[in-house]
Amino acid sequence: MERAFYVVEFLGLMFVWAVGLLALVAVILFIIDRSQTQDAIRRNYPVIGRFRHIFSELGEFFRQYFFAMDREEMPFNRAQREWIGRASSGKSNSIAFGSTRNTSVPGTPIFANAPFPPLDDEFAKSEPLLIGPTARHPYAAPSFFNISGMSYGALSRPAVTALSKGAAKAGVWLNTGEGGMSPFHLEGNCDIVYQIGTAKYGVRDAEGNLSEDRLKEVAAAPQVKMIELKLAQGAKPGKGGILPAAKVNSEIAKIRGIPEGQPSLSPNRHREVDSFSSLLDFVAHLREVSGLPVGIKTVAGSRVVLEEMFEAFAARPDDVPDFITIDGGEGGTGAAPMPLMDLVGMSVREALPMLADLRKSYGFQDRIRLIASGKLVNPGDVAWALAAGADFVTSARGFMFSLGCIQALKCNKNTCPTGITTHDPRFQKGLVVEDKYKKVARYAEGIISDVETIAHSVGVSEPRKLRRHHVRIVGDAGKSEPLGDVLAR
Repeated sequence: MERAFYVVEFLGLMFVWAVGLLALVAVILFIIDRSQTQDAIRRNYPVIGRFRHIFSELGEFFRQYFFAMDREEMPFNRAQREWIGRASSGKSNSIAFGSTRNTSVPGTPIFANAPFPPLDDEFAKSEPLLIGPTARHPYAAPSFFNISGMSYGALSRPAVTALSKGAAKAGVWLNTGEGGMSPFHLEGNCDIVYQIGTAKYGVRDAEGNLSEDRLKEVAAAPQVKMIELKLAQGAKPGKGGILPAAKVNSEIAKIRGIPEGQPSLSPNRHREVDSFSSLLDFVAHLREVSGLPVGIKTVAGSRVVLEEMFEAFAARPDDVPDFITIDGGEGGTGAAPMPLMDLVGMSVREALPMLADLRKSYGFQDRIRLIASGKLVNPGDVAWALAAGADFVTSARGFMFSLGCIQALKCNKNTCPTGITTHDPRFQKGLVVEDKYKKVARYAEGIISDVETIAHSVGVSEPRKLRRHHVRIVGDAGKSEPLGDVLAR
């Protein structure tokens, strides 16, 4: 009986020690997770955040039997996100055994390898490409891959700061988005594309009209290289933004040029622009006032409308935009009505080749630069766009993934767990700028390096020499055809 008592007492002590040890380990892990700067989830959710990574690791095995495969998720699948994650962390993107991509799916692009690719000493880096030759201050853009428009307000302060510093480190431009230019866009001293949306945030007067004085102030900043006039966005063509009063604090009000504490509604189009003729008037005016190259961002709805646009351009060649950013209907945003997100706007895969063909047929190939945007986040996407006719490619969500986005789909709720699209300090502390800006830069550099690899494999010395005959498109019967032949039909 006495022996049994000691056994029970021993087991009780062991249990207490075990609980105490677990509590001590939890405290140590809590301190480690709170103090580390590389993982926003662990920093914001100490200890329990580790389980996400454990489950992610185990998921590779369980998914084979019970869950979606690596290329089946939407809007971005696991393979796409993991490539960005490895690139932004500086890890190798080499894979083993074989591709998980189903290359028999109709529409899949396949690059045609050359029998005798360039030797190692025959490779070349892409040279800067001039935009806006008739502007007082043309821009020699150094990189074919750049950061698309994301506003301060939609993104957090640390996110914008990290993008600015990362863009400077990688030598790519950063588009401000339509929310105006914040000090955080300028902090990294990168090249800036200033976007003017329909509300004209940052360059508006009290009535919401264009303020020439404010535009001149913006254009005078040495970092600002171009002006982008946003006509439409892929995720919500024909829809203006809504900035709730709760988000219009003193800082946002000052940056955007709007009253503090009042909601701000963006018109669904620019009041000055109701035809292609008035569009050219406005573009020419912006270029004259700013002295910078001026382009437009739009979404294609039909070939007929694009033809009308180029006919207007042909009638007034001196006033044409210096670049056109063509956004696809598959583009993203912080918040948009589902019908517009799902159903409106032509895909960039269809619109870009169409726009490139019209530019060539009207003789504007050397005058108007084409920028492709819309779910182009991996090297194959970017290489396809260059081959299809783009001069540049921009990405927003790809760079969000490089910041640590986990596709939580909470961009519109101010509860983003990684601190990217929230103004809640509790979540923002997980995004450590000094770590994330390096990941932004490595992602851009990884894309550029791998697109160069694709270009070399098809037999050209650098990516801008990619052409349509270098790409084949898989058809309904599983047989591929040259991209040029597919588009000619």
